[in-house]
Amino acid sequence: MLLPFLAAYLLLVPSASATVGSTDVIRAALQTTVDCASCLALWTELKPVAESGDDALIIQLTNLCIELGAADPDVCAGVVAGAGPVLGQDFRQINVTGPTGEKLCSALMGVCFSNAVDPFTVQFPKPAPANPTVFKSRGRAPFRVVHISDVHIDRGYTPGSSANCTKPLCCRDFADSPSIVTDPAGPNGNANCDTPVSLADSMLEAIERLNPSFSIFTGDVAERLVWLVNQSDVSADLEDFNSEMAAKLSAPIFPSLGNHDTAPVNLFARTTSHTANNSQFVFDIQSAGWERWIKESAAFQVEHDSGSYSAQVSGTNLRILAVNTQYWYNQNFWLYDSDVFQPDPNGILAFMVDQLQAAEDAGARVWIIGHIPIGSSSMLFDQSNYYDQVLQRYKNTIAGQFFGHSHMDQFEIAYSNYSDQTAQTAVSAALIAPALTPNSGNPAFKVYSIDPDTYEVMDASVFFTNASTPQFQINPQWGLFYSARETYGPLVGLSPSEPLTPAFWHNLTEVFATNETAFQMYNTFLTRGGAVVPCDAACQNTTICDLRAFRAQNNCDVPTPGFSLRRRGGGVLHETEACEGIGIAHIMSNMVAALA
Repeated sequence: MLLPFLAAYLLLVPSASATVGSTDVIRAALQTTVDCASCLALWTELKPVAESGDDALIIQLTNLCIELGAADPDVCAGVVAGAGPVLGQDFRQINVTGPTGEKLCSALMGVCFSNAVDPFTVQFPKPAPANPTVFKSRGRAPFRVVHISDVHIDRGYTPGSSANCTKPLCCRDFADSPSIVTDPAGPNGNANCDTPVSLADSMLEAIERLNPSFSIFTGDVAERLVWLVNQSDVSADLEDFNSEMAAKLSAPIFPSLGNHDTAPVNLFARTTSHTANNSQFVFDIQSAGWERWIKESAAFQVEHDSGSYSAQVSGTNLRILAVNTQYWYNQNFWLYDSDVFQPDPNGILAFMVDQLQAAEDAGARVWIIGHIPIGSSSMLFDQSNYYDQVLQRYKNTIAGQFFGHSHMDQFEIAYSNYSDQTAQTAVSAALIAPALTPNSGNPAFKVYSIDPDTYEVMDASVFFTNASTPQFQINPQWGLFYSARETYGPLVGLSPSEPLTPAFWHNLTEVFATNETAFQMYNTFLTRGGAVVPCDAACQNTTICDLRAFRAQNNCDVPTPGFSLRRRGGGVLHETEACEGIGIAHIMSNMVAALA
């Protein structure tokens, strides 16, 4: 008997012959997509298909995906059906051989890459003060803050199901699962799968035992089985995790949105697009769900400012500014449906400026939290550059920046002069949290010690549970993996009262450049000692370059045709696979690879 998804697909296939555009022609265009010109030629073939309707485009791409074995048939059908209508809108609305078409080629096919930035100057209400407020520590005891990210809870996770399947992620009873399971999923997680509810509960209970003053969460609640996840699934995922955090954590939590916190994945429509905002349901759910922590005014902002907000931390002079970074993400294909230059999709940068100016006027300090690090290779270079302008203007007000998305324990440094990267020109450092999902290494979260006068980070520690121990499947044990102050401090001569300043993080990169043992320790820390990827000398150089690139145009990652992101100089960059699971770019990449 045909699987349900395949039967439904085959019902559509006969109509494909009536669509504009031949499957053979599109296959030939895919096969020759090796550079910018050939990618634009592919768009030229796909445009008339899209103009004949979304169904035609979806049928053609799904047909090719299945024929070429780019993924299992259900994965092909689900991923293409999710992204297809937005790509169809893109092809219909733009000059496919123009600048927007080139940007779409870069994001989807890994060609037409350029780190050039369209000039744009962010406008500020006031110039920077000549004598900015000086925030001084009085040496008081620090308070504790927990940072969690990328929980990716799979509520369909089934203990005993196969952990070794043909899908991008396993541990579910799929319609085509084998009848005999040779590698059963344990109750608390597996490296080939996303997070079971039991592991998420275990982490929240471990956090509660640490008694933090508050926590921050930098997004990605939903599982990465994106070919199966619909709006109803994401809605339930968001509501359920909000309830679980509220039930298990007594201190407030300040959350932000991730690229998986909508359906289809990554797709947050601009308000200027000729369509309803397909993620307003997310903003409505999280406005209601987060109000208990961020209060009414900030919850109103979540609903009306595309998921961003600013909230005061009770009893402090600190504000949390949460920004929806998905409007700057190169995998948000709604950003390619117009040839009109749009430097600030949905006004996120303008919102930041308003909130930072208000904080500066009030003499307050601000933490910025968001999902995708601004220096990420998947961040649009234009918006990363414009964000950097905001950072440089309000660098005295911004006391910290915190992100997730990469699933790794990382940091990125911003400089006042990227042509002169020194401890003296380092103006800010972003701390990036590891993931809970066992698919990207040992499950972990971060704990910060915070100066109560300056709101600067005095220490950053990683707590983890070792998924390779037998105890993990019985009762995960959470404990300290390492302390940045204790481990890295002696390498750079950190004084006892000194915070982990941007200069500290820059000096650490200097150590990594000359001390092979220290760098390999950092490489091990990326995945908390699990699934460690070897990093040779070329990879080491590129990694250090990326650590010094909180502005995306300065990182050292370039895509190669087929969207396989690689570090310049060698070494595979796993970021996209880690945070996505699978997406339309991977389907296209696999099709190109199958035709090579």
